[in-house]
Amino acid sequence: MYDDLNDLIPTISTGAVPSASPLICPTPGLRSVWRSLKMVAPTNSVVLILGETGTGKELVARAVHDESFRKHSRYVKVNCSAMPAGLIENELFGHERGAFTGALTRTDGRFQQAHGGTLFLDEIGELPLELQPKLLRVLQEKECERVGGGRTTPVDVRVVAATNADLEQLVCQRRFRSDLFYRLNVFPILIPPLRNRQDDIPLLARHFIRTISSRMNKEAYEVTDETLEHLRRHTWPGNVRELQNVIERAVIRASGSRLEFPVEELAATARQTGATRRTLAEAERNYIIDVLKETNFVVSGPNGAALRLGLPRTTLMARMQKLGIVQRKTVFDTEGSPR
Repeated sequence: MYDDLNDLIPTISTGAVPSASPLICPTPGLRSVWRSLKMVAPTNSVVLILGETGTGKELVARAVHDESFRKHSRYVKVNCSAMPAGLIENELFGHERGAFTGALTRTDGRFQQAHGGTLFLDEIGELPLELQPKLLRVLQEKECERVGGGRTTPVDVRVVAATNADLEQLVCQRRFRSDLFYRLNVFPILIPPLRNRQDDIPLLARHFIRTISSRMNKEAYEVTDETLEHLRRHTWPGNVRELQNVIERAVIRASGSRLEFPVEELAATARQTGATRRTLAEAERNYIIDVLKETNFVVSGPNGAALRLGLPRTTLMARMQKLGIVQRKTVFDTEGSPR
């Protein structure tokens, strides 16, 4: 357990998870994440971890477990996108003997396996729609039923879920149940992408150089300030995972006392990714503006842009702000109230 932000040294789990919290240290870009984690870990509340692929959502989930009173019990994880819909129900809830061909014995699911501990549901946005009511029931009733069984089993499990998807958007598209979303969204933790944490990059880079070099039985290589500045300027679409891979390639190629990074490759990737982002952002911005013009800049109400776009009013307003769309006139809903 760590009582103060400064007690945790920079660390990332590169293989087996250590007994201490595997979360990256509370660098400037992660201090708010660490504070949120320290607040919620001692409770029994559901935690929803949000962030792009490669930002370290699983590390945060494991840290929630390690900082909780359940840390001496089991930590069980399930990737909701890694198996077919027909198998994931059996994986989560288990089955009774004879429930299907080949079911020769009764088998516990992940909920029963995690009894007394923590269950991490990764990529929860990929959970099939037909299974979402069953997950909701477990969260509400604290009990589950094996496939092919007629009896419920009590389970004492702390659920931590993670996704890189926009669950609110999935709810609007009727691909995710709203009641399950609100049941999971008790305490959300948003992990910022690495491109928004430039001050963290030198710390992480040096850490990866040290740990990867040690794993490969190579010397601890030096990295110049110029190289670190190149790494800081990269957009890192793959986030921390991409940074780790880039450094591992550099360590493999290294022959002298200094690492040589493929700066040209990084620059080309950054240009390509940046162009794609600009194109997508511009397309979204132009589409929202067109709908706003069609509704005479009415945002809410039965004839408003939010309804036409299939978005909650607050979500649309947030996207307008993010995309720099300024309301050109006072906006009224259909009842004459300003919005």
